[in-house]
Amino acid sequence: MKTLNIIGAGRVGQTLGRLWQQSDVFTVQDVLTNSSDSAQAACGLMGAGIPVTQMAQMRSADVWMLAVPDAQIAVVAETLAAHQPAAPTSGPPIVFHCSGAQSSASLALLAALGWHTASAHCILSFASAELAIQQFPGTACALEGDTSAIAVLHSAFTAIHARCFEVASEDKLLYHAAAVFATNFLPVIQSVAEDAWLAAGVPEDLIPGLRSSLLNNAVANITRLGPAGALTGPAARGDVAAITRQAKAVTQWDAKAGAAYEALSALALRLAKAKTETSPTAASKY
Repeated sequence: MKTLNIIGAGRVGQTLGRLWQQSDVFTVQDVLTNSSDSAQAACGLMGAGIPVTQMAQMRSADVWMLAVPDAQIAVVAETLAAHQPAAPTSGPPIVFHCSGAQSSASLALLAALGWHTASAHCILSFASAELAIQQFPGTACALEGDTSAIAVLHSAFTAIHARCFEVASEDKLLYHAAAVFATNFLPVIQSVAEDAWLAAGVPEDLIPGLRSSLLNNAVANITRLGPAGALTGPAARGDVAAITRQAKAVTQWDAKAGAAYEALSALALRLAKAKTETSPTAASKY
């Protein structure tokens, strides 16, 4: 069984380490985090691994996972390259990071030493390692990097029931931006909506109920009907005049929110138009 060293065993690192260890995919070997206590805790959750406090203490391994924040990936790779652990007898080691936005180019210094480099990003909210372990089966996982590394990672992630697909290096930023649109912007948009309601005089005690009912209904409609089918409001009706009036009102209240309203309305009109052009009803009119 291939050995796995982990640098940065937070929620992502712990989740993957535990799943691979219990599925006999990798043997978790050395674990390095910001402190000996966190490394010890990570090994405890994974049920395997030796906590270490310095990279110099880490032994050579077949596979290295850098589960560190994006800003630290290149720095960690540089430090790892400086130590140049002896290659295992099975061949050049594989090293990958877990960033959705960065490509394997962040590991260029290791690639120059002959390491096989890659990135692997799981589209899952790692709220806690315990929950993520339960929720992981069926998770989509984007793989990017050199062919040898991707082949090993594809087998490893498939063994823990991930659904793997490949992303080109030049498309990593667009890929991750899509996830930001799908998740990170939702709280922002909801916050703007609630601020606007309050500014318009909606009683504050009604806000939680509006939040719950509208968001739940919207998610249910998108899940059932898809984005185009769930679209409602003035854009769905093609009411450009109403959109213009509302955009002006929002801009007077908050300029940045007004700009966002105009941009999102333009995208909504494009979506509505595409739906109309592809619908059987629309096609039958001509």
